[in-house]
Amino acid sequence: SRDEDIEKAFNNGAILRTHLLRPTWHFVTPEDIRWLLKLTASRIYALSAFMIRKMELNTKIFKRSDAVLAKTLQGGKHLTRVELNSSLLKAKINTDDLRLIYIMMHAELEGIICSGPRKGKHFTYALLDERVPPVKAIDKEESLALLAQRYFTSRGPAPLQDFVTWSGLAVKDAKAGMFSLGKNFLHEMMDGKEYIFSSTVKNITHPQTTFLMPVYDEYGIGYKDRSAIFDQAIQAQQVSRGNAVFNKTIIIDGKIAGTWQRTIKKEVEVSTFPFVSLSKEKKKALHLATTKFLAF
Repeated sequence: SRDEDIEKAFNNGAILRTHLLRPTWHFVTPEDIRWLLKLTASRIYALSAFMIRKMELNTKIFKRSDAVLAKTLQGGKHLTRVELNSSLLKAKINTDDLRLIYIMMHAELEGIICSGPRKGKHFTYALLDERVPPVKAIDKEESLALLAQRYFTSRGPAPLQDFVTWSGLAVKDAKAGMFSLGKNFLHEMMDGKEYIFSSTVKNITHPQTTFLMPVYDEYGIGYKDRSAIFDQAIQAQQVSRGNAVFNKTIIIDGKIAGTWQRTIKKEVEVSTFPFVSLSKEKKKALHLATTKFLAF
């Protein structure tokens, strides 16, 4: 894929951006957005309750703001947050401080708005019902099973607590999803913890073990326990370079082994900062990974 492919898919609505799972933005497909919102909205409200009270927002205000946003966007309009803020202010709805963020998030969680195509560099919002065709609804039990299947297929091996942290689900619901996994998922004990993963993992013959990882990649932040990929003792020696988990990282033999930076001048340049001196073999692997990135 190229930047233009991703941008086109986003602008056409094949990829949507909204708040779901934990209280943060995620990219999601039109086929999944409604059942994921229904499954996780209540948990996000619970996690956001303190800030909602602090902003002096309540059900009455949200009802008014939701109605204003729906009316303003009706008819296939795609408007920026600044443009929608003007409509809210005209309706005498206070959007000072962080209030606008929670007003917009509430409308997303209620399935009223989602992302629209970008205007230049600016994100827009659209009505969900105008952007996404209706799909067959699924119940909570099926939603939990599907989310667990997606997580442990794409991010396994992982223990239950990783799934809880990543999904934002209550432990009870996360367990229900985990217990629904069929015979295609394996459960193995490692270092005193039960890890779950798809049986297809064992069929991978040429895994990619050394590469330049972008910031916020799920390989680094999709887990609560990162001890399998990251040596905390090394991190303690690298304070000046910031928290490696939330940086662009070098992965060698599957583990975080340093950080890297990209500079765009006449050409793209990459600087690498390994945590420790690398063997000749690892230097060669890192060079190949860097060359592959530069070619892309």
